[in-house]
Amino acid sequence: MPGIRERVRAELVAEIVEVARRHLGERGAAGLSVRAVTRELGMAPSAVYRYFPNRDALLTALIVSAYEGLGAAAREAESGVDREDHLGRWHAVFRAVRAWALTHRHEYALIYGTPVPGYVAPEDTVGPAAQVTLLLAGIVTDAAVGPGLAEHESVPVPQTLQSDVDARIADVVRTMAPEQTASLRALRPDTVLGVIDAWSALFGAVSFELFGHYHRVIEAREAHIEHLARTTARTVGLPGA
Repeated sequence: MPGIRERVRAELVAEIVEVARRHLGERGAAGLSVRAVTRELGMAPSAVYRYFPNRDALLTALIVSAYEGLGAAAREAESGVDREDHLGRWHAVFRAVRAWALTHRHEYALIYGTPVPGYVAPEDTVGPAAQVTLLLAGIVTDAAVGPGLAEHESVPVPQTLQSDVDARIADVVRTMAPEQTASLRALRPDTVLGVIDAWSALFGAVSFELFGHYHRVIEAREAHIEHLARTTARTVGLPGA
């Protein structure tokens, strides 16, 4: 159990991040300032710099928090669907990502919008950023273990992409129980790549909607996400798609 000092530190960090999140919505990522956050909190800049030595450290905390919030929303939605309903779980993830983005526009823009000038994301952001992709991969693997994947057209994967497929399988293996890994390794390379393509399509569609690119192109956007979920599910062979 954390001691008093650790609890106080965690509470203070959470308060700093919450104020910074509000500033993000008001001023954008480029306008984020550690000094402005400290002024609102009534703290000396030197006190906050012990936790966030510069703007980039504060940005990283906001980015990780956004990825974690998005991942938690997707997991919560997916976990509420019957485990044997693989297509339903897949649809739940697509819906949850879009719903979270619509209600957390500034945070979504921070992680999927225009890069912040001068900011280079550290390794700390890689794990949190992968949560939705891993969730989709887990659904496909569960389907492969259970009822089996439906027959779907095989599209040869170029040899130049094979190393990427192998690396992504290794990423997912590290997150799964040993009894699941054999089924994951047995997936066709084009199915693994299909999960990555589904992730790309999902976030591409949500980004197009949030950033105005679907204006006078796709107006029935909720229906479009449902359609996209089904077509990508069919591509990876989820039963019932």
